[in-house]
Amino acid sequence: MSTSLLLLIIVIYFSLLLLISRFTSRQSRDNTFFDGDRQSPWFLVAFGMIGSGISAVSLVSIPGNVGNNHLYYFQFILGSIAGYLFIAFVLLPIFYKLRVVSLYQYLESRFGPVSYKTGALFFIVSQSFGAALRLLLSVKILQYAFFDELGIPYAVTIAVVLLLIWLYTNKSGVKTIVWTDALQSLFLITVILVSIISIKNALNLSVGDMFSSIARHPYSEVFDWDPQSGSNFFKQFISGLLITVALVGLDQSMMQKTLTIKDAAGARKNVLSFSFFIAAAQTLFLGLGVLMYLYTEQKGIPLLRENGQILNTDGIYPDLTLHYFGKTGAIAFFIAVIASTFASIDSCITALTTSFSYDFMDFDKKSPAERKQIKNRVLLGVNLVMFIIVLAFWNSQGAIINTIFKIAGYTYGPLLGLYLTGFFTSYKVKEKWVPLACVGAALLTWGLNEFFLRQYRFDLGFMNIGLNAGLTIVFLYLLKRKMNDQYKEYSNP
Repeated sequence: MSTSLLLLIIVIYFSLLLLISRFTSRQSRDNTFFDGDRQSPWFLVAFGMIGSGISAVSLVSIPGNVGNNHLYYFQFILGSIAGYLFIAFVLLPIFYKLRVVSLYQYLESRFGPVSYKTGALFFIVSQSFGAALRLLLSVKILQYAFFDELGIPYAVTIAVVLLLIWLYTNKSGVKTIVWTDALQSLFLITVILVSIISIKNALNLSVGDMFSSIARHPYSEVFDWDPQSGSNFFKQFISGLLITVALVGLDQSMMQKTLTIKDAAGARKNVLSFSFFIAAAQTLFLGLGVLMYLYTEQKGIPLLRENGQILNTDGIYPDLTLHYFGKTGAIAFFIAVIASTFASIDSCITALTTSFSYDFMDFDKKSPAERKQIKNRVLLGVNLVMFIIVLAFWNSQGAIINTIFKIAGYTYGPLLGLYLTGFFTSYKVKEKWVPLACVGAALLTWGLNEFFLRQYRFDLGFMNIGLNAGLTIVFLYLLKRKMNDQYKEYSNP
């Protein structure tokens, strides 16, 4: 594709986002950036969350990873469905009852201010790295497809993407994002279908032949029962459940949009609908992955391998769409990258701004003028952090989706342990030791995972989040306060 055509696509797409931003920014209040005035239609939020849930990482990593991990990711999808049920019927009623803006305000009401700040800090660290890694992959694709042709350094590309996101979100935040994400989700689903049809036509397959070719392919193995494997069914299913609860139900960027819905009943419909949408989209990605490798085999396209593993799996889908699927496929993929980049990162930046403003800057106690100043400063700081992390990880390789889930296992595990303890127990804890318990659980999880790998070749895989949460729960139990200590607290406020 010519650079002028790509530039035209970017201009038209971004103009649409600015138009939506202008429409949604009318009659904005001080809190509109954070809660969207709590007037969002549940079905619009559910459809729009597909874009946030997919991201460019899913777009290229899930299909690409099929070459090394077959369809084992489907086991994770099954577990995630169970996780969405937990979110809909356990978490949402609690959040709506407390009318929280930041999810981590719950921890203050349940344990106290130290636990509250600890949980919020773990989220900020987790989301900063997760969002930055998703942005990293998107920018790499944009750099490869467009900006390299213009001789623009990747640092400038990162800055441009962050600036564009800031331009359409800085005024109304989540209220704008609810609508822009719905548009971007539509583009993403369309692109998946266009890519599948492009491969089907290139291989001269009928619809029936396409499904049978996928089913017969060696990569179409769905279940892994090897207990030592990181992709074992039980590890994947339980990890899918726990990671979904942690990365969606306890994640400000995902739940913030859900909490803009007027009531808990509408929010529950949103989560249940979204669970169906995202599971269907990810399953399409897996099917696309098999088709991709079938295409490379039949067309004789060489793939770099090392020790039996395909290298740079994240680069296969972009390479095929930009060089083999024709102009329609290339344009569709380029739009998908832009859509997934903006849909995923804008939510994360808004969530990080919300969490830091409410959890560390006492935002709700400030005057309107002070609130505006805090929001603008925090938003700028969040963008700078994104920029620095992306630069630091620029030379990383492999499937970034695995890196994101691995980091999440260590950073979201303590957060999950805090919430599960809060939901299913009633005791108080010695708060000053809570940060040490959470950090200690993460470090011990890392040490145990390394030990099992070296001594027994047993890979915890994504299950490290379960071990991490379990260790946090044990440590919090050891910090349980005696009844007379709690009585003294209530008697001497």
